[in-house]
Amino acid sequence: MIAALLVMAGLAIALGAALGFAAIKYKVEEDPIVEKIDAILPQTQCGQCGFPGCKPYAEAIASGQADINQCPPGGDEGARKLAELMGVEFKPLNAEFGEPKPKSVAVIDEAICIGCTLCIQACPVDAILGAAKQMHTVIAKECTGCELCIAPCPVDCITMEPIKETVSTWKWKYPIVELKAVS
Repeated sequence: MIAALLVMAGLAIALGAALGFAAIKYKVEEDPIVEKIDAILPQTQCGQCGFPGCKPYAEAIASGQADINQCPPGGDEGARKLAELMGVEFKPLNAEFGEPKPKSVAVIDEAICIGCTLCIQACPVDAILGAAKQMHTVIAKECTGCELCIAPCPVDCITMEPIKETVSTWKWKYPIVELKAVS
């Protein structure tokens, strides 16, 4: 019995050491610019930019496969921050991907909701709470305003409402200074 325990402990130590060594020896270094770009993106995971989420879009920007102005939730402010980070000229949001919209949150009309759960399945951040054949509601703090829950709703009970500016949600607007050419 003790011999079996010692053998198992020895194997656990040996395998643990081998895994620890492999983790250090074969560590994959990520591009730090990808992490910085991903930190600027709004993390809505909405796919409006043409990529399945913010991380793949950040990788595409870093590799030069995508432009900095494809993120409607980030809007012009996000494109401006990305331009500053990447050292390129600012470009306004590309109209092909959408228009800048005010930050908004999904609201479910609970009187109309039939509890189909299609909105729950569509939400990439699990901001909708409910069960099958039960009323659903949105956790406003978790909602990113990506609008992915609107299309699958068969009874159109979901609307997007802009978040009102309060002391806790207000942000300083980026100043726009017009540059004039010197002759």
